Amino acid sequence: MLIEIPDLLTPQDVAHCRRVLEASQWVDGRVTAGQQAAKSKLNLQIPVDSAEARELGDLVLSALGRNPTFNSAVMPLRVLPPMFNRYDVGMKFGAHVDGSIRAVPGAGMRMRADVSTTVFLTDPEDYDGGELVIEDTYGLHEVKLPAGHAVVYPASSLHSVTEITRGSRWASFFWSQSMIREQEKRAMLYDLDMAIIATRGRLPDDDPAVLSLANVYHNLLRHWAEL
Repeated sequence: MLIEIPDLLTPQDVAHCRRVLEASQWVDGRVTAGQQAAKSKLNLQIPVDSAEARELGDLVLSALGRNPTFNSAVMPLRVLPPMFNRYDVGMKFGAHVDGSIRAVPGAGMRMRADVSTTVFLTDPEDYDGGELVIEDTYGLHEVKLPAGHAVVYPASSLHSVTEITRGSRWASFFWSQSMIREQEKRAMLYDLDMAIIATRGRLPDDDPAVLSLANVYHNLLRHWAEL
């Protein structure tokens, strides 16, 4: 399930992120890649333990908490602190699958990476290349969104970032452990939630159809959720 989230960050949020990132130290992005992915990864990141990463990560997490689409699509149990990267001319990330288990910094615990998220911090017209290419059972999907928009997709999918030929692509990326382990069940609950929202737009909340759909949704969530 690939879901685009428009305007996760406001233009003011994006501008603030850009100002902080422009003044930040950048390091080789392979420091956070697994052994196999590191062979095809060529980009830059700000250090994950830097003050800048913590400040901007909190900004992104606050935006996620306010966003109903993210919470409906991901149903997050845990969210890894957001990281920030950039691709300059000649940089790319070849096809890879994200690592399934991630250490939570400073928590002495690990989490399962179920869902990947990319938040774009550069507008598409400012760079050429840099498409996020995601492969699923329906083929290849190229994603290149306006600054402030985000995309969520299964961490189990094969994906890549194409080579930058002009400009620079800046983004935030992170992983979430969902309360719903199986991607197919998450997709069904998301579709059901969207149907409930659409039905509530036409009928009062106490209508039997609305109550029945909500009952099914919450009982499925009660049955499938892992906490």
